[in-house]
Amino acid sequence: MKDKQVTVYTADWCGFCHAVKQYLNQKDVKFVEKNVETDPKNGQEAVQKSGQRGIPVLDIDGTVIVGFDRPKIDAALAA
Repeated sequence: MKDKQVTVYTADWCGFCHAVKQYLNQKDVKFVEKNVETDPKNGQEAVQKSGQRGIPVLDIDGTVIVGFDRPKIDAALAA
């Protein structure tokens, strides 16, 4: 399995963001975190990719997932 390129759009106050980062760390998945709170450009990027304003937003090799959806995350990582 090749390494996936994973980006996670988060905010410090977001409980699901912390949970998804912890989940990825447990699975030894390397990811880039983009905080939408500290950099508005990250927020615009997340909305552009997902079409929504919710977080977390994950981009796993072009597969965009909104929220902490374990089955979708696992499927995207396994693809």
